Amino acid sequence: MRSYYFNARDVAAYFKYFSVPSYLEVSYMQYVFNLGKRVLAEPLTRDFEQFKREVYRELYFLWSNGFDSERSDISSMVTEGQVSLICDQECINLESYMKLICLHLIFSGNLPYVNLNFAGLMLTLGIKCEEEVYEQNVRMVLEPLRLNVSDCFGKPFDLGRGVPDELLRIYLDSEFKDSLSNRDFRESLRVQQMAWLKDLKEKSFKLFGTIPARKKPSNTKRSSSKRSGGYRPDGDGQVRGGKNQPKGSPKAGKNKNNSTWRI
Repeated sequence: MRSYYFNARDVAAYFKYFSVPSYLEVSYMQYVFNLGKRVLAEPLTRDFEQFKREVYRELYFLWSNGFDSERSDISSMVTEGQVSLICDQECINLESYMKLICLHLIFSGNLPYVNLNFAGLMLTLGIKCEEEVYEQNVRMVLEPLRLNVSDCFGKPFDLGRGVPDELLRIYLDSEFKDSLSNRDFRESLRVQQMAWLKDLKEKSFKLFGTIPARKKPSNTKRSSSKRSGGYRPDGDGQVRGGKNQPKGSPKAGKNKNNSTWRI
């Protein structure tokens, strides 16, 4: 089986497309560099600093070419006149997209598969060719990237019968997946960050000491007169009548029938 090995442009495009934070880029580079020849093209596996410079150079190219997020045009990932290595030239966008999917499965150890609808992907990627040619390229692109396909129930699916208009599961070949080390890369990276923050916090306490907690000001209780808006008690605690008349009480001297009240 002819296998595809990723280059600096592929890694940089993954950072852009999946919005990897800039402060994590070097950690991602170190991880894929440690995988070595199982994933990367051989010239990139010799020196990490050289590999890092190549990736940053490609990051600048993608940024200047408008390739900045998952909403970017996949065709902006390649230079004008670039020759496809797996698919036919008219399906180079499919090749570029599937490289990103494969890298995402490599970097995400806890992600067992991704769901793709290849029939709808043709329009999304802007591929303009005969449907038969497109389906042939779908079959061609999976094997070099060491990807397998199954239906929505996890049963192996034969694309030789055609590309269905439904979701299929795309996952890494089991043998290739087992050869990858440190599959919980993201989790170990999170643990390292938490340990670094804890160490930084302890050093800060030793240098500056603890910061006393600020007391919240106690809320003064509103007087009952403000809440009621009616009678107000005088100084002796008794309630005196005022101009305000309680709602619903009859006026002195008359009732509903305009008859005088006798007290």
